[in-house]
Amino acid sequence: MCSIGDSFDIDMEGKLPVKSYECKSCGNKFKGIGKNVKCPSCQSSDVAES
Repeated sequence: MCSIGDSFDIDMEGKLPVKSYECKSCGNKFKGIGKNVKCPSCQSSDVAES
């Protein structure tokens, strides 16, 4: 693997609407952005804002 340039930090919480979600399938709590949020644990789309 090859990389070019220096690493950098991205402050997503300051510029994008990060929301808290809870998966109705597995109960996992996580943060996400966008319209079609999926649970990172089970990949379910059955999530609700918490």
